[in-house]
Amino acid sequence: MNSRVLRALGPAILLVVALAALVWGLLVGGGAAPFAIGDPGPLVRWGLPVATLAVNISAACMVGALVTALFALRSGEREFDAALDMSSISAAIFTVAAATTGFFTFVNAFNPALGFGPEFGAQLGRFLVETESGRVWLLTTVAGAALTVLTFAVRSWTATLFVAILAIAALVPMGTQGHSGEEANHNAAVVALVLHILAAAVWLGGLVLLVVIRPLIDRPKLAAVMARYSSIALAAFIVVAISGTVRAVIGVGAWDNLATPYGAILLVKVAALLALGVLGAWYRVRLIGRLSQDAANRRFWSLIALELAFMGLASGAAAALARTAPPTTTNLPEVRTPAEILTGAALPPELSLDRWFSAWSLDLVWAFAAGFGAFFYLVGVWRLHRRGDRWPIYRTVLWVAGLVLLFWVTCGPVNAYQQYLFSVHMVGHMLLSMAIPLLLVAGAPVTLAARAVRKRDDGTRGGREWILWAVHSPVARILTNPFVAAGLFIGSLWAFYYTDLFRWSLYDHLGHEWMTAHFLITGYLFVLTLIGIDPVAYRLPYAGRLLILIGVMAMHAFFGIAIMMQTGLMVSEWFGAMGRTWGATPLEDQYVGGGVAWSVGELPTLILAITVAIQWSRDDERVQRRDDRHADRTGDAELQAYNAQLAELAERDARTGA
Repeated sequence: MNSRVLRALGPAILLVVALAALVWGLLVGGGAAPFAIGDPGPLVRWGLPVATLAVNISAACMVGALVTALFALRSGEREFDAALDMSSISAAIFTVAAATTGFFTFVNAFNPALGFGPEFGAQLGRFLVETESGRVWLLTTVAGAALTVLTFAVRSWTATLFVAILAIAALVPMGTQGHSGEEANHNAAVVALVLHILAAAVWLGGLVLLVVIRPLIDRPKLAAVMARYSSIALAAFIVVAISGTVRAVIGVGAWDNLATPYGAILLVKVAALLALGVLGAWYRVRLIGRLSQDAANRRFWSLIALELAFMGLASGAAAALARTAPPTTTNLPEVRTPAEILTGAALPPELSLDRWFSAWSLDLVWAFAAGFGAFFYLVGVWRLHRRGDRWPIYRTVLWVAGLVLLFWVTCGPVNAYQQYLFSVHMVGHMLLSMAIPLLLVAGAPVTLAARAVRKRDDGTRGGREWILWAVHSPVARILTNPFVAAGLFIGSLWAFYYTDLFRWSLYDHLGHEWMTAHFLITGYLFVLTLIGIDPVAYRLPYAGRLLILIGVMAMHAFFGIAIMMQTGLMVSEWFGAMGRTWGATPLEDQYVGGGVAWSVGELPTLILAITVAIQWSRDDERVQRRDDRHADRTGDAELQAYNAQLAELAERDARTGA
């Protein structure tokens, strides 16, 4: 298929197949069936999933265009501006579709008497402000309106990056919608759905952008752009496949449930995703490098058309699944325990020694972070080794060990029990803020990336360029200032536990993810300023580093003692109402948690102090060896000149005295 023909037909192929798949899914799953009581009418029953599909596709085109432009195109050229124009148009459609979806959701849930009077307006206002669904769609609509203006106005690298971050954030609330809140594993379902939405958006939107900008790019440049998009699509496919599998397991529950309407729609979506993976692998391996040939070029764009059709099939099936009740929701008990009400999961067994090695509670965000972090680091080491450069083996071992420990904390027994035991929560906090950063900083990832990632010479920005930009940005210079890093490290410790931030991290999974990221990043910055070799704007002399470290150790120990001395329970309506019948009482467990912060938390700090002392000693030795080599080269010329100067002064003093 000719690329210009595909530019006109590509979006049409996507939309037609998506609508056909949506109609089929609604008929099979009963998502548009009339209600027994309070039926809102066929316009709402069919209009709501269609509006949802419009939100999904426009969001994908908005986000995918921005991400692909940032990593594959050059700012200031026609194709980069075309990507932002496409993102702006998509954001406008996204805004209208989100507002329509919010309105249809309101009518579908409450079936109000439509009108222009104050009573209907008051009902709609209460829905948008007081209900979770209303707030989600209100926030999404406002964010879409802002993105419509921003994507039209910006054209520079930095501004586009921040707009892309805002666009990604605008899709997160959409992941809280659907039936996940009715399932036992609510948090896991929400995280899986959010990651699934974001990765699919980058994948689909980037492909549509390539179809749109194809006439603006010559064939030699097109091969490079396609190769870069293919790398993005491969990472997105991995995230989509794994997050989709987790979400499907939660929704289906058992193999037998695949025979239900929900299972049938899910199987169609899975088949479409598998076909997309095969097509992506085919043109990545066989066709991208031969786009200059006419036959390969026609075959390539025909595959793109087929890929758009499969993406439409997956998008339509996904929108239909959102309107189809998963079979697991019918198995929920009518009476739930306090732990199930608070956490969304059943109370686990007592934390015994073997549970420290066998209990798991997967958090996909940090599982992906650990997995991708290990993969890209090892690829960088392999690249250096292949071209004959050396990389210290101990740095690789420490980096991998840090990521393994991160996975164990965020996906293992600590994550499984931290909602029920304050002491386990504190163990996780200490490891996240002190032990894991100590290992990761020693891995020197920025230095490895600067040496291993290929430098681009065509004016675009790849991984190396964005990493170095971030390291040398004004924000990085402020955050890596040793006094700022130390203040964030110890100040956030007190602010988190003695404000409502701690309560937010318990009640809201988004707060929990923020807590994990915050303590990991602040700990990393603090350790980096003390012992890291990655570039920072300013480092204190070794004596100053030890003084800061001693001050932080004292404040940290005082924090642990303050927890131990408390007579009241922190977030008592959570830890005190869990209904736990095993282990220490909540107040005793809190005392143990304070002891963990005071004693166990000081061990990584002691290792830091020893490391700083060793680096100080080695630095003095290097300075001495450098001075000795200089003296050998010059024949102690500086010392002889200094002695001659002293002799001259002594002789002059003698003459003056005489």
